[in-house]
Amino acid sequence: MTFRLNPCIRFNGNARQAMEFYHQVFGGNLEISTIGDFGSPDSPDADKVMHSRLDTPGGDTLLASDVVGMAEAVPHQPGNNIAIYLDGELRGQFEQLSAGGTVTLPLKVQEWGTEAGALVDRFGISWMISIG
Repeated sequence: MTFRLNPCIRFNGNARQAMEFYHQVFGGNLEISTIGDFGSPDSPDADKVMHSRLDTPGGDTLLASDVVGMAEAVPHQPGNNIAIYLDGELRGQFEQLSAGGTVTLPLKVQEWGTEAGALVDRFGISWMISIG
């Protein structure tokens, strides 16, 4: 069986800003559709993101949306239920992602012999990056 794993992040009203930031960091093609685009232009949440998709030049996909209409059933808790793991030559992206966030493991050669680091970005999302 073959499949692709596409992480999907739920945001509390700032999915557009987060996905535009990730687009700047990773490049690729970004598509964003709002609640209004899906037939509810008069909704108070019309400008919230219903679905967004970032397809990177390397072939990876990151999905995201705003928590709308399900906040009571699935409360928004940023960062504590997802960590995005990236493997590759990503030193520049580590620096960009950490801007305004918190580095939880500095990017350096770790005791297991691989250059790696971890951070929580300014949107509360955990990232783990391994180089090599």
